[in-house]
Amino acid sequence: MSITDLTAREMAQQIASKKISPVDVITSHLERIRHLNPKLNMFITVFEEEALKEAQLAEDDLMKGKPIGPLHGVPIAIKDLTPVSGRRTTFGSPLFRNHISTHEPTIIKRIKKAGAIIIGKTNTPEFGHKGTTDNHILGPAKNPWNPLLTAGGSSGGSAAAVASKCVPLAEGSDGGGSIRIPSSLNGIIGLKPTFGRVPFDSSPVNRFGTTQPFVHYGPMSRTTEDAALLLSIIEGYEPNDPYSVPIPEENLLNRLSEGVKGLTLAYTEDFGLYPCDPKVKAQIEDTIEILRKHGAKVEKVSVQFGMKLEELISFFNKMWFAGLASAYGPLFDQFPTQFSTSVSDMINAARELSAVELRETELQRTIVWNTLQEKLNHYDAILSPVLGVPAFPYTSEGPSSINGRVTSPISDWMMTQLYNCTGHPAISIPAGLTLEGLPVGLQAATTKFNDHLLLQMARTIELERAFPSPILS
Repeated sequence: MSITDLTAREMAQQIASKKISPVDVITSHLERIRHLNPKLNMFITVFEEEALKEAQLAEDDLMKGKPIGPLHGVPIAIKDLTPVSGRRTTFGSPLFRNHISTHEPTIIKRIKKAGAIIIGKTNTPEFGHKGTTDNHILGPAKNPWNPLLTAGGSSGGSAAAVASKCVPLAEGSDGGGSIRIPSSLNGIIGLKPTFGRVPFDSSPVNRFGTTQPFVHYGPMSRTTEDAALLLSIIEGYEPNDPYSVPIPEENLLNRLSEGVKGLTLAYTEDFGLYPCDPKVKAQIEDTIEILRKHGAKVEKVSVQFGMKLEELISFFNKMWFAGLASAYGPLFDQFPTQFSTSVSDMINAARELSAVELRETELQRTIVWNTLQEKLNHYDAILSPVLGVPAFPYTSEGPSSINGRVTSPISDWMMTQLYNCTGHPAISIPAGLTLEGLPVGLQAATTKFNDHLLLQMARTIELERAFPSPILS
C-alpha cells in the first residue's frame, strides 16, 4: 500500500507514531497531483513549495516532541472559493486570476491549527454558480472514473482530488448541492452539516449573505471516519459569525459505531418531482437493503410539495441569482466581458426581480420546510437519490432528458436544493456503481444537529460494502 492509499486518519496516526514522515506524505501526494492533474483539471493552484516547507516544519516539530494536532502533516485541498490568507484565490473567475487573499475564514484557521497542510486550491465554476465545474482559467474538472465525464460542481475539483487519491480530505461548500453533487458523481462521502454548525464567515463585508439559500462548508473524503474527523475539527461556535451556534457535546468518531438498528427511515425516489434514471434507482434501493439488514426500518413515502418542479426551481433560482447579483453586480458593471454568459444571465435575471418577488420566495420556502420537517417529525431521516443520473459528458451542463422526460440541463437532475432551502444536514453516501462503472450517491437528511445519524448510516453501508475507488494509471 502506498502513502496515497492511506486514509487521513491512518496517515495522521502513522505520522504521530513516526512510521512515516510528513515530508514523505506531502512528496507522495504532490507526485500524484503532478501525474493526474493535467488529465483531470482538479487543482487551479498547487502550493508545492509552500507545502514542502510546511511538511519539513511539521517533521521538525514531531522530532522535537512538540504537541501536534489531529491532522498533523496530512494534506488537504481547499475549494478555490474559500480564501486562504497569503495564497492565490481565483473564485474561478478571470477577474481574480492573480488575486492573493488577505484574510481567511474560521474553517481555514481550524484546519491549520489541526496541523493539516493545504496542498492546493481546487477547481470550481465561476463564483460557484452551477452544478458542474468549468471556468475560463483552467477549463472543466473531469471525473476520475471516466475523464470524458463531468466531476460535477461546484466543488468538482475537490471531489475529483479526493476520489483520485491526490488528497485524503478536501473542503467543499454547498449552496444548492455543491458538496453532494460532485460527491455522488465521484463516489465519495460529502456532508453538508446543519447550517450554523460550521461557521461560514468567508466574507467580512457580508455577514448575512449565506441564508438565501443556506450555504454550508463541509467535509469531503473517501471514508466516513475521515468525514467525521474533519467535521469535528471545523465545527463549533464562532462569535464573528451571526449564524454560528454551539454544537452538541459528542465524539463524532465514537458515535459511528452506534449503527442504524432501531432507526425508522423514510424513502422517496423522487420527492414527487424529479425524474430518475432506473440505473440510479436500482443502486439506491440495493443500498437501502443494507440499512434494513442492519436493523433499520425503511418505509417508502409520498412527498407532496403542492408545486411543480419548474416552480420549485424558479423560486430557488430567484434567491440564488439575487445573491450573485448583490455580490458581483458592481464588478459586472465594470467588467462585463470578464463574466461568463451563464453568470451574466443570472445577474441580469436577478435585476428584473422586485423586492416583493424575492420576499415571496420565503412563502414557497416555508412549504418546503413544512413538508420535509413533517416527515422528519415521524422518521429519523429521509433517504433519496442525490441525483437523477450518473455522470454525463463534461461538455454538457446536464442531461436534456431523463428516462424519457424532457429536463432542464442546469437544474432538473439534482435533488439537492431542497435541503439548502431548509438548512437540514444532508449527506451523499456512495451507493455502488452502475453497470457502466459509474458511482451513484444515496442522499440522507435528518433533523438539525443529528448529523451523527447520517455518519452512522454511511459507516454501516461502508462496513458492509467498502466504498470503491477508481483505477487510475
